[in-house]
Amino acid sequence: MKVLTEEEVSLLPDTPYNLWVRGDLDDYVDAPEGSRVEVIGGKVVVSPPPGFPHNTIVGDINYALIRGHVLQPGFTWRTDSGTGMSLVGVGDGYVPDLMVIEQDVYLAARRAGVRTLVPDQVELVVEVTSRSNAKNDRQPTGKRGSNKWNGYARAEIPYYLLVDRSPKVAQAILYSIPDQPLGAYLHQEAWDFGDPIHLPEPFNIDIDTTEWKPWDA
Repeated sequence: MKVLTEEEVSLLPDTPYNLWVRGDLDDYVDAPEGSRVEVIGGKVVVSPPPGFPHNTIVGDINYALIRGHVLQPGFTWRTDSGTGMSLVGVGDGYVPDLMVIEQDVYLAARRAGVRTLVPDQVELVVEVTSRSNAKNDRQPTGKRGSNKWNGYARAEIPYYLLVDRSPKVAQAILYSIPDQPLGAYLHQEAWDFGDPIHLPEPFNIDIDTTEWKPWDA
């Protein structure tokens, strides 16, 4: 993971967030192809492409949601991976590992040809930690942080599923009840790797975590 220095940011022709929204920020960042360029807490963060163990977990979650779509009458949720989310009121731009979107909203965004989504369109976000950038995804230990966990809460994303692959954690944590002024989630539920995750209503699906493993210690 790389964070642009203040000097590098000062050379940009506009604010990092404005460049990110326009899709121009990547042009000013020297990063390998496939890297994720995000604005987190106002800082430009460049993360390497995720590896296969990371992506298999994202795939398992996506698969569970697809099964819900196929097997549950009235299941109206669609998924997206790789699209950016513009946190307009926060001034950050993230690329979540997975977003869950109500079907009508998904179709409206598709037909409108939008390049990025906004928080009002998203019901649940998923982040799977990697060794280099896990601190950007986790609940901060300080009193007031400024990372994705805080940003998602400030943007009032209803549900945030964090899969922490650290050997010291090895848990999936579902955060809910976002408090916008605090930039914090007020409720959480956790499952150890190997235990099935149950996403409550409005999703009402189970996710198999049998094959989930922490990254190598």
